Amino acid sequence: MTQPPSPAIRFLRLDGNTDLPIPTYATAGAAGFDLRAAVPAGEPTVLLPGQRLLVPVGFAVALPPGLEMQVRPRSGLAVNHGVTVLNSPGTVDCDYRGPLAVCLINLGSEPFPIRRGDRIAQAIIAPAPQYPLVEAESLDATERGEGGFGSTGLS
Repeated sequence: MTQPPSPAIRFLRLDGNTDLPIPTYATAGAAGFDLRAAVPAGEPTVLLPGQRLLVPVGFAVALPPGLEMQVRPRSGLAVNHGVTVLNSPGTVDCDYRGPLAVCLINLGSEPFPIRRGDRIAQAIIAPAPQYPLVEAESLDATERGEGGFGSTGLS
């Protein structure tokens, strides 16, 4: 069974970013593609411990209706430096056409340098259907019921 072709995700390079490559998948099996820092060239931008910073990526995007772009941390930055995406996963809606940026936070103990072109996050394209939202008089009963955070245990 063949699948229909995937819709193209179109990226618009913003002024002053001709040196940055368009976002790409690093390998044939990669679920996400890398987003790179569009910080000024030269001295690195330093993300101090505990600091959060909105880092531009140098592009805008056009997503087809019914899709979202999820911005997620890169595992190596999180494990090795404590740097992660603060609002993870961040969502880019299909009707947004402005500049893309990543909200990074340094949860590590050392300052983290960000250089122009560094891979700072990854993005995944995912379905985002809209469903009817309605008010109800009551909800159906389930085994879990109203059990909240931690109610199902650890094992």
